[in-house]
Amino acid sequence: MNEPRRPEIEPLQTNDTATILVGTALWAAALVVLLIIQPSPDHQWWIWTCVAGIGGGAFGLLFIRRRDRKRPPGPTQQPIEPSTTVPPG
Repeated sequence: MNEPRRPEIEPLQTNDTATILVGTALWAAALVVLLIIQPSPDHQWWIWTCVAGIGGGAFGLLFIRRRDRKRPPGPTQQPIEPSTTVPPG
């Protein structure tokens, strides 16, 4: 039974930098809240979890930006050429 093969799905174009920034900002907000309410000594690890989340977000930003610099422009990402025409003014 040979069923026709489904066409390949193109990957979604996402803004990875914005996603990582939002996640890192949420970890930072959680850290500020925890520093204000001062959890009990048994729950001090919550603070370090937030710090690790912020560190992971910083690493993610560096990684994504480095990846984007090394990636050749795809068919939808045309390199921007400087304009040689002077706009009317």
